[in-house]
Amino acid sequence: MFRVVIPARYASTRLPGKPLALLAGQPMIRRVYAQAMASGATEVVVATDDARIAAVCRDFGAEVEMTAAGHVAGTDRIAEVARRRGWPATAIVVNVQADEPLLPPALIDQAARLLDADEAADIATLSTPIRSLKEYLDPNVVKVAATSAGRALYFSRAPIPWQRDTAPAGLASQSDFAGARRHLGLYAYRVAALLALTAEPPTPLEQLERLEQLRALELGLTIVVADAAVVPGPGVDTAEDLAAVAALLASGASR
Repeated sequence: MFRVVIPARYASTRLPGKPLALLAGQPMIRRVYAQAMASGATEVVVATDDARIAAVCRDFGAEVEMTAAGHVAGTDRIAEVARRRGWPATAIVVNVQADEPLLPPALIDQAARLLDADEAADIATLSTPIRSLKEYLDPNVVKVAATSAGRALYFSRAPIPWQRDTAPAGLASQSDFAGARRHLGLYAYRVAALLALTAEPPTPLEQLERLEQLRALELGLTIVVADAAVVPGPGVDTAEDLAAVAALLASGASR
């Protein structure tokens, strides 16, 4: 049994009003909500501080929690919902981002099951193989290194693990990305870990890399990582991304 919270904000720098952007004639948040509902979650809640988003979501039947306007990250919105609803410390809640309209429901369920099956883990997440040198070297692609038992060691925007022997002249000469994994921004939390994480300020490594999951590692929380059962479609950060996802939906390639 698990719950899903979709944190949704209006003020995106690169694409303002992103959750309400239309895809196949419907607001993107509606598709994300439908994907979450199809995952087997017992509850799906949209967490927002924006009345426009709340009104649209309520109009198509979504549960909405109005959260504080000052939250820095979606995780903080989720923690507020968990506290307000009194979810037990052992409950599992999955963070589904509002800009992932092509996220397969199976991956939401997979992340929740992964955490449920590992009593020693606090957080669960997924990864996929890096498929090109360009992707490996791209700082916008977050990489993850993990133990053979699936425990996250580190997340980075830098290319990790670094293939030293295939880069004789440094970064520009790198030719190998074997074993590198792309981290998917999908998390399942035990509520106790979620509350502990959001109770602490940003940590040094988190501030350097701008990756909140590093706060969890610095606080000593255990993150379990598994291969995603399927590769998700692209998310939406920009107007160009929105157009690309709309084209995929129109072609049926995302199904």
